[in-house]
Amino acid sequence: MADVETLVLHPDNPTRHIHHKANSIGSGHASTSPDYLRAIAESVSDAGSVLITGPGNKKTELVEFIRLHDPELAKVIAGVETVDHPTDAQLVAYAGKYLKATDRMVP
Repeated sequence: MADVETLVLHPDNPTRHIHHKANSIGSGHASTSPDYLRAIAESVSDAGSVLITGPGNKKTELVEFIRLHDPELAKVIAGVETVDHPTDAQLVAYAGKYLKATDRMVP
């Protein structure tokens, strides 16, 4: 892939590990800030294709937020991949895989 653009976003309040206590209400996991999800969606709003990667469920929260709040952006999500601490080369390889599949579907 010759044309790769990198954009890294960091939350205002970094993730803290919160452990669930036995016999307590709730999962022990804080939800992601809607403002942070909105900032991510806005930062990629002009992209032709988007591949969302990450560990755990946070990427799913982002996809659901985009589907609910920006259906046009949801149309350019090429894929969602579970990865934990990938290298830049691994991300480029994932992007190549998903974006080639997307290119084949467009006439």
